[in-house]
Amino acid sequence: MIIYLHGFASAGFGAKAQKFLEYFEEEIITPTLPTIPNLAIATLEQLIEAFLNRDIKVSLIGSSLGGYYALYLANKYDLKAVLINPAVNPCITLDENREYEDDFVINYYDRSRFEFNQSHINSLKNYEVGFIKKPENFLTLLQEGDEVLDYEEAASKLEETNLHIEEGGNHSFVAIEKYFRKVDTFLNS
Repeated sequence: MIIYLHGFASAGFGAKAQKFLEYFEEEIITPTLPTIPNLAIATLEQLIEAFLNRDIKVSLIGSSLGGYYALYLANKYDLKAVLINPAVNPCITLDENREYEDDFVINYYDRSRFEFNQSHINSLKNYEVGFIKKPENFLTLLQEGDEVLDYEEAASKLEETNLHIEEGGNHSFVAIEKYFRKVDTFLNS
């Protein structure tokens, strides 16, 4: 089973998640994660453990903040993961790019508001990966045109992984579908 982990202020029903659903069909789930990092990780750990306890192979695909979560979880559970323009320093990035007032953020999918404050940002430190146990378990896809995250930071941290850097693009990763076969092959190898 593949679990797709969406990015910050997004949802499991976003455009990228839908593209993955169309390609992988019943092999993937795209849950909408809680906005509180500790709850998102707890939810994902429960899902992963439920599948593993049933002897179901689990793989992860994470985009942006979902990539940060996927890195942590794949490292913890020895899973394969695909990281798409992953956040590697979200405590800094989310703090520096705070374009929201009164600790409220607008969800990109449904335009709802949710609270995201400094304690949430600080809690992300609990999931920082200092050492990647098996770099071969990771396929990292970066686009240089990412306007939200510095692709060079991700490239540096994830240089030992199966790293692909593409010119242009943006944070949402333009034309991700051209990598679906590569993702499928990687996750099933």
